Amino acid sequence: MKRIRGIIIVIQFSITVAITVLAMYMFRNHTHKVIKVWMKLQMWFLGIKLEEHGKLDESCDMVMLNHQSLLDIIVMEYIHSRDLAWVAKKEISDLFFFGHIIKAPRMISIDRENKAGIIHLLKETKDRLNKGRPIAMFPEGTRSNGKELLSFKPGAKMVANKHGLKVQPILLFNTRDILDSKKLEAQPGIVKVVYLEPVQADKKTDWFEQTEIKMNEVFQEELKKDVS
Repeated sequence: MKRIRGIIIVIQFSITVAITVLAMYMFRNHTHKVIKVWMKLQMWFLGIKLEEHGKLDESCDMVMLNHQSLLDIIVMEYIHSRDLAWVAKKEISDLFFFGHIIKAPRMISIDRENKAGIIHLLKETKDRLNKGRPIAMFPEGTRSNGKELLSFKPGAKMVANKHGLKVQPILLFNTRDILDSKKLEAQPGIVKVVYLEPVQADKKTDWFEQTEIKMNEVFQEELKKDVS
């Protein structure tokens, strides 16, 4: 059943991505509104309910999330009212047609194999921040198995320190169980969202390392709650 639902979700997703991309190019000044409509549709179609703990601070210039599923982006876009600028791997934007889901809404694409990538990242994030768009990043750099956090990459730290950003760490739970795009499995469910206290980035402090420790601690505590 999960596999059948997963295949249906993929077909639906492919069709709606195409429509959404075309709509964003047609209404260039309203790409965020188009994305919000699309995300509401996905939340309804996937049968997702939210369980939120803590408070989202939309005054923050950056959100850092753990990453385990494509659903992470859908949930965050659904929750956050501002026009987030996601940082994505160049491989995604290079995809035929589907890469436009990054290009059309002017998200940020980086080549992690290129040494000049960090310069490009800092330039692009400054541009989006100047346009009033918070930066959204996955400090792990890739998807985890949902049972533990991977070691954080330095990209988010560099961006936050360079621009002196106020950062809110956020933890998502159960997204991989609801939507596993690698196994093509899907099922309705509850996504738990835990908002941690915002922190001010400062290159003179170890805020990033302490945030990684805190996110790991809270992640493991929440997993234990779910098991018990």
